[in-house]
Amino acid sequence: MTLRTKHMSDQIPVPAASNTFERIKRVSPEGNESWSARDLARVLEYTNFRNFIAVIAKALEACTNSGHAVSDHIVESNEMVSIGSGAQRPVEDWQLSRYAA
Repeated sequence: MTLRTKHMSDQIPVPAASNTFERIKRVSPEGNESWSARDLARVLEYTNFRNFIAVIAKALEACTNSGHAVSDHIVESNEMVSIGSGAQRPVEDWQLSRYAA
């Protein structure tokens, strides 16, 4: 068995800015990145967000089963959305780490 030397082509490519997953990433003022569960549901073409909640439950279970602290990867939040009258109302959302997403 012979060992190969590492070449540029062996490196894992850095995600392109045109990658949808990277485009919907949110970065806090502190530099922490997260993904909105609602944004992910839209990208994955879920027509009803309530159907995506099962996916979030699986992510919670995966974090727990792998020994990761759920609170480090999945944080429940509220997002304000505009309604027809110009007013806003809160809707449930979750901020997901790269691992959870």
